[in-house]
Amino acid sequence: MKTILKNLLLTPILGVLMLSTNTEAADLKVNDQAPVFKSKTHTGSDFDLSQRKGQWTVLYFYPKAETPGCTKQACAFRDGIQKIRDQGGDVYGVSSDTVEDQAKFHKNHQLNFTLLADADLNIIKLYGTKMADKNLSQRWTYVIDPKLKVRAIDKNVDPVKDADKVADLIKKFKTEN
Repeated sequence: MKTILKNLLLTPILGVLMLSTNTEAADLKVNDQAPVFKSKTHTGSDFDLSQRKGQWTVLYFYPKAETPGCTKQACAFRDGIQKIRDQGGDVYGVSSDTVEDQAKFHKNHQLNFTLLADADLNIIKLYGTKMADKNLSQRWTYVIDPKLKVRAIDKNVDPVKDADKVADLIKKFKTEN
């Protein structure tokens, strides 16, 4: 845990969260079909990724609600969400936190996008973001296109710049089609 906290505190300085590599990872690559899943949102509602077909989807995985780097990233998505929505996308934050913890995090920072609870690590394992030695996710971001195909995987996320980067990527991908 000390290593995680140290890395979270260093994130703003280094611009990168250096966590242990994943040994249980699904080996997803760009252009693979995104694994579909069902989950609970921070409100306790059901979420089904297959229902996002026809829309751009950003899944950003983060280690733990209310930690410094995760809070910076969530607030950056909050502040930059309109750029992403203007491109026809929406954002979903995923961590191993419970529905209750996600709800508190959402409320505390007045987030304007959905958080997904993955306390059983099903989504985290499905997307290969689980830390090898901890029941937490690494900080990775996936951009999924309207056909539910993975268009980008960022394993070197800058929490403060992630929202702007994602908006620019979606805009770029839309012009390529």
